Amino acid sequence: MKRLLLSLAAMPLILGGMSVCASADDGINVLSNVKFSGEIRPRYENADVQSDGKQVANAFTTRTTVGVGADLLEINGLSAYLEGTSVNNFGATDYDAKGTGINSNPTYDVIKDPQQARITQAYLDYKINKTLIRAGRQTVNLDNQRFIGSVDWRQMPQTFDAVAVVDNTIENLSLLGAYVYGINGVGEQQASTDTASVLLHGAYKVDDMLTVTAYDYMLASLHDTYGAALTGKIDAGVAKFDYRAEAARQDDASLQVHDQKGVAPFIVAGTNGKPQADAHYYNLDLGANISGFLAGLNYEYLSGSNGHDGKTAFQTPLATLHAFNGWADVFLGATPTGGLIDQNVRLGYEDKTYGKILAVYHKFDACEDMTAKTIGTSKDLGSEFDVSYGNKIPGVKNLTGLIKGAMYKGGDVKTVGTTYNQNDKNVVWLQLDYKFATK
Repeated sequence: MKRLLLSLAAMPLILGGMSVCASADDGINVLSNVKFSGEIRPRYENADVQSDGKQVANAFTTRTTVGVGADLLEINGLSAYLEGTSVNNFGATDYDAKGTGINSNPTYDVIKDPQQARITQAYLDYKINKTLIRAGRQTVNLDNQRFIGSVDWRQMPQTFDAVAVVDNTIENLSLLGAYVYGINGVGEQQASTDTASVLLHGAYKVDDMLTVTAYDYMLASLHDTYGAALTGKIDAGVAKFDYRAEAARQDDASLQVHDQKGVAPFIVAGTNGKPQADAHYYNLDLGANISGFLAGLNYEYLSGSNGHDGKTAFQTPLATLHAFNGWADVFLGATPTGGLIDQNVRLGYEDKTYGKILAVYHKFDACEDMTAKTIGTSKDLGSEFDVSYGNKIPGVKNLTGLIKGAMYKGGDVKTVGTTYNQNDKNVVWLQLDYKFATK
């Protein structure tokens, strides 16, 4: 609540710096160009972690989001946006949402959609030429969301309490700098975490075939992650290609955060508040679209430790994790101690009339040899097959449907840290999504 009040309090702070005087007699509209938007997203999810001693989870949930934006005080470039989101399960609690009260049901497998309501966005925008200043609670999605994302797949999105500056003054160059003072996660227990983090991001578009991106994400009391990526699209006539080549490094945290008791929520026991980190990351991706037929290859490497080399596993705690390393979310909690190599191939077809179907096969391995089920060592972390089909619902504007499934099969590795579950897991989703907005 304190961070939300700070976000809302940004309005008079910004206005105070503009030396604007107005009275009711001046006839100035406090709000103008008011626009409403919203979303209703009902979903059924079935999750079955085999041989874990728990019952199959079934969740019927609905996300309801309503937002309103408007220009303020007839000041050129000044606007505000307010958004609220509610997640309801309508009494269907046959799942463990890892929350409190009705959201905690440990006899069932986990589906991280607790029943809750929240102000998801509340921010002020002030635009000067090609520079935007945004202060308050907001969603932040950077690049492919591998490091910073809104986790929009879950019913309650992840948002940030932050002050951000985005500048596009130089042609083809986009710069972002943000100070994040609060993190509002997707789960009930993850909501409203104090932080004091800094995000720096820059991208320069040479042409359609090459964009160069560099970033430095300093997450207080966690780690610093800095890296670079080359991305682009190549039009070869019938075939269109896109690619991504990325490398990143993770080092000791340079920033630290404390709560009112002087203890940082992210601090690992036994550290001095700036935990050590020593890890690296690679991502190589190539995709093709040939008259609607889709194909792609991806190799992702998150380094780990063998337990005695002083290294750490590469972590991405603020990412939209569901989009990476399989939709079954087996590796959602954290990267396994021994690291993670994800080699995957995707095939599909996309058409404006028939929608999009996509199938992805993943092979998972650890970077370091770990204890196996049998005598010897192994890096096998299993495999997964994912498939989805989405399309517009005929006759209803702005309504889409989605059918999606994930089937994970465990590998040979027995222990790779406390965050990894090697049991087979199957998940199925059925979803409708209706969005509306006033012009």
